[in-house]
Amino acid sequence: MPTPLWQKSSYCQEGEACVHISAPSPTTVHVTESADPAQAVLTADPVAFGALLGMLKAAGRP
Repeated sequence: MPTPLWQKSSYCQEGEACVHISAPSPTTVHVTESADPAQAVLTADPVAFGALLGMLKAAGRP
């Protein structure tokens, strides 16, 4: 797998508590946390990732 280019969440505050998302492809979105982006990488398809974002927004999460 090529090294993803990570984008920090716009809701991230200073420090190590940030979510990073790789540039999505037509088939995958990669998500990791900033403390160690090379260790735990969640991979989802764009539809599932969009559903997760929709549920978080509906729950009032940024």
